[in-house]
Formats: sequence, C-alpha cells, structure tokens
Amino acid sequence: MFQPEYEKRLLGQCLSGPSFPDERLIPQRAGNTWSRNFALNEKVDPKRGNCRRAAAQEDKRNTLYACLLRNEFLGSEIASLDACKTNDKYRCDVGDYKERENTRLYTYRQPREPSHQPFAAVNLASQRLLSMPIRPTRKLSRLPYKILDAPELQDDFYLNLIDWSSTNMLGVGLGCSVYLWSANNGQVTRLCDLSNEDNPVTGVSWHESGRKLALGTFSGYVSIWDASRQKLITKFEGHSARVGCLAWNCNCLASGSRDGTILVRDTRASPSTQAVRSMKGHTQEVCGLGWSLGGQYLASGGNDRRVLIWSNQSNDPLHRFEKHKAAVKALSWSPHKRGLLATGGGTSDRCLRFWNAHTGQLVQCIDSGSQISNLAWAPESQELVTTHGVGQPQLIVWRYPSLKQVVRLSGHSHRVVYLAVSPDGESIVTGAGDETLRFWSVFTKRQPQKAGDSVLALNYDMR
Repeated sequence: MFQPEYEKRLLGQCLSGPSFPDERLIPQRAGNTWSRNFALNEKVDPKRGNCRRAAAQEDKRNTLYACLLRNEFLGSEIASLDACKTNDKYRCDVGDYKERENTRLYTYRQPREPSHQPFAAVNLASQRLLSMPIRPTRKLSRLPYKILDAPELQDDFYLNLIDWSSTNMLGVGLGCSVYLWSANNGQVTRLCDLSNEDNPVTGVSWHESGRKLALGTFSGYVSIWDASRQKLITKFEGHSARVGCLAWNCNCLASGSRDGTILVRDTRASPSTQAVRSMKGHTQEVCGLGWSLGGQYLASGGNDRRVLIWSNQSNDPLHRFEKHKAAVKALSWSPHKRGLLATGGGTSDRCLRFWNAHTGQLVQCIDSGSQISNLAWAPESQELVTTHGVGQPQLIVWRYPSLKQVVRLSGHSHRVVYLAVSPDGESIVTGAGDETLRFWSVFTKRQPQKAGDSVLALNYDMR
C-alpha cells in the first residue's frame, strides 16, 4: 500500500497543473495537403457513403414529418424547413398551450382565419411545406477520380485538343496523332498518325452522333474521320494557317484559324462542289467557336480580345463584344436559356462575362482572379465550370445567376488549357502542360423521383 504522505500528495495533485517535459506532443495534421500534392486517392467505402446519404435524406424527411404534425395538431404555421430549427424540430409549441390556458370562456376576440381550404386534406402552411422540394445532400470530391498520361500534349492556350463524344469516347490530340479512349472499357485506339507529314494536330471536335471526328491541323487543312473504322472520310482546305478550333452544327462544320478567318462548310458535299461560307471579323487568331442552342447563332472568340456573334443570314457579325482586355478562348452557350452566352478572358482580363445575344447587352460580369482558359455549362443544372491558368485554384464551379462558387479544385502541376464534359453531364476531363488528363466529378445529374420511396416521403406522396 502507498504511504500516507505519498497518497496525500498524489490525490491532492491538481489535474490542470503545468505540463511535464516527458509529455508527448501530438501534431495536428488535419489540414495537410499531402493527398493533393502526391495525388493519393483516399479509399472511400461506397456502401458507407450511400448509407450516410440515405441517413441524411431520412433525417430531412423526419424533420418534414415533425413540421407537418406541428401544423396539423398544434396550430403552427411552418411553411419551410428553415423555420423549423434542428434542435427544436420535435418540440411542441408551448406558447400555444399557454395562450389557450389564459383564454377566458366569454372573452371576445378576432377569430382566426380558417386554415383549411374546402376539401383539402391539410392546411395552407402544410401545403406550402409539401410543395417545397427537399434538396439532396451534395458532396464533391476535391480529387480527380482518374488520371491518365498524355505524352506530347501541347501546352498551348489557343488550341483545343480534347473532346468527349456522345458515345462516351474521348478524343485526344497528342503531337501528330489522335487517340481514342473509351470511358466504358478503358480501351485506347490510335485513330490516325500524321507524323509522315510533320503536321501536328491542333484541334479536335466530335459530331453530335459520336461517329465522326473532325481534326484541325497545323498546316491549315481540316479532315473528318470515321471513328469506328479509323478511316478518313474527307479533307478540306482553305485556311492559310493552323486551325485551332472547330464546332459542329448538324452537318455544318465551322473552323477557326490563325489567319483570322472562319469557314463554314456542309460536310455532306464533296470538296470540289462545296459552298464555303467565309466570315472575316477577327484581326488575329480565332481560338474559340460555339454554336447556340438550335444553331441560330455562332459565337467566336479571338486573340484580338473580341467576341463576335454571327447569324445564318449574313457574313457580317451581328454583335461585337469588346469588353474583354485579353484573348477570349473560353466561350459556351447556356443549354437552359436561349441566347445566353458566357465568355472568359485571358491573363490581362480574368473576367467571366455573360451576354444576351438577342439584344447584344452585357448581363453580368465577375472577376475570377486568374486567366480563364475554358468554360462549360452543366447540362442538368444552372451551374458552369471554368478552368484557369497560372495561379490557384485551377477549376471553379459557379452557380448561376448568383455566381457563387460551389467548389474550387486544383491538381495539375501546370496551367489547365483543355476541358471537355462527359455525355452524362456529371464528369469533366481537364488537360494541362504536365501531360496528364484528370477526370473530375463536379456536376449532379437530375434523378427522376420514384413514388413511394418511403412512408415519410410526404412531399412526393401527398400532392
């Protein structure tokens, strides 16, 4: 047994006393960036992630159910889930009881308005509560889910060397060759090799069918290839310099060149009898092209800091946007609102701008903080992603029209110069001067709601 003096000293020792030199110091490493710096993929159990999402969704349904009970039985008027606090969502309205206890029998007062409509199962507040959709919990990974090597991928801001087809095939221009990577099985196929011509590929663009791939070359000609048979279909000439951007509109193909011209061809006609539409409006290289929804307008961006809007009725530009202070390669039409065009400027500009192509007016503008090299809209939501050059971050997902940043991502060791969106609208692929392709999950796909998922899914069953 302990001696009485030692036991007294031991029991009387203060727990919050000074630390002793033999105590260990455990460093805090929660905020490290090792996984990003060394491209370490964190192992995540998909079943555990699904359970967490299901638990969060079930909690929201329980909250909704508690609010409905308070509305129907306690006389509350909760019309939104925000009004029902998390720590108070199952608590009764004590104030209503006190009000009823203090009410005299023969005291006259203004009667309450009837809360129920004729033949309505629930009151007005509950109807508004049920009509509000429950947003699912969203969690975006800050790491790419796949990384592919891309040797000889050019670090050139003015080129467009990757594109994702509707058949889930990725086309990549590497040096003088074009490779096809299947996202379904990971198979890699070389489509063509122009090394015997010493003619690097400078632009790639898939037809909407996913069967034909258009290529722009350094020498200035455009070729169209059959992706399934790896055979050349046709070849067009007309540009005197490299072709860095291509854009399909059904069977019409637009090409932009360093010579400052834009040529639009009907690819069904033979090159000898083909009617070529030539549009001249840029004084320097054309580095961005995009057709609007329905093919009514063609937008072009150039190194002359101009954005031009062309119509099908004239070879002269319909609108000239000259607000940018640097080259404009990044441009994309909104798939949700007709006539809305988003453009991004280079290093000296850094601004993300939105234009109304019908009126020619600037709608919104925000400084992104760095060079904008590409941008693309989400097919299923009011969001868009921008890729950036020197600086951090390298990818930003924006919510439109609030222009709030959803997430900021980084991973490449060089500036991001290429971008493509997957056909399902959930993933994107980025290419950089570090000769890698990185795949990111940044967008959400609109899922159809199934009736009767749960007894507590009242917002879908009780309508």
